[in-house]
Amino acid sequence: MDLDELLLRQAGVVSLHQAVAAGMSARTVQRRVASGAWRALHPRVYLAGGHRLTDEARIRAAAMWCGDHATVSGVAAAYWHGMMPRAAGPVDVTVPRSVHLEPGRGVLPHRHDLGPEDRLEVRGLWVTAVPLTVLQTAVDLVDGSAFLDRALQRHVHIDGLRTAHSRHLGRRGSARAGRLLAAASDGAESAAERMLVTQLRRAGITGWVLGLPLGPYLIDLAFPAARLAVEVDGWAWHTDPTRFAADRRKGNAITRAGWDLLRFTWHDLDGRPESCIQEIRELLIRSAA
Repeated sequence: MDLDELLLRQAGVVSLHQAVAAGMSARTVQRRVASGAWRALHPRVYLAGGHRLTDEARIRAAAMWCGDHATVSGVAAAYWHGMMPRAAGPVDVTVPRSVHLEPGRGVLPHRHDLGPEDRLEVRGLWVTAVPLTVLQTAVDLVDGSAFLDRALQRHVHIDGLRTAHSRHLGRRGSARAGRLLAAASDGAESAAERMLVTQLRRAGITGWVLGLPLGPYLIDLAFPAARLAVEVDGWAWHTDPTRFAADRRKGNAITRAGWDLLRFTWHDLDGRPESCIQEIRELLIRSAA
């Protein structure tokens, strides 16, 4: 393959070995780097002039530097699979335990042996397979539960996630991944209600009851004196059209009865608990006034 075709295919990234194999001498490569025509991203890995340092280029360069047995993982792999619009931050790369690499510029190597079921070649790069990618990314992101929810709706089944998780028990992030999987399973609404109750108790907020009857419905958590209803939703991947319509009918009945209504998701309670409690507190204060 000629060099121009190679650069086009690899987002402008090329290794010294590839450049020489395409007919360029090592001395010519050195001259291009010295003149600023090419940019050294890692030892013996370059970005050719006229090409931007995109996320794709950063990821390709990291994989080349880490070697043939490297596997792009975490957020970078999620980007490569089309599950993330960007791949901000360092590129996570998993290498075999026998390989010793120090973190490089924008690259975080992780030593771990991956089986064939956890690796997939996509557009010329080895990346973690979708289930493991989803678990690793959910652990690494601040809004990991929301990412996991979206992935369950579009990219992966929860059984595949459980199987991938069981293969990597005890590895970095596996405890949090296990908690997220438990929350995403059936009964997520109950788990979210327990989380809300815990947060209310910590905040010293009282006067609430669980499962207050209102006509044919039960309000998830109610403050009867303030006529404030709090409805807790689970994970969107559980929701089907019938369930969605029933939840909306229940919400409409609550507001028609003259109650204030707040809706929180599991992701709200997990990711921004202080904001949720503050919203409840403000409505209680307004009601008391």
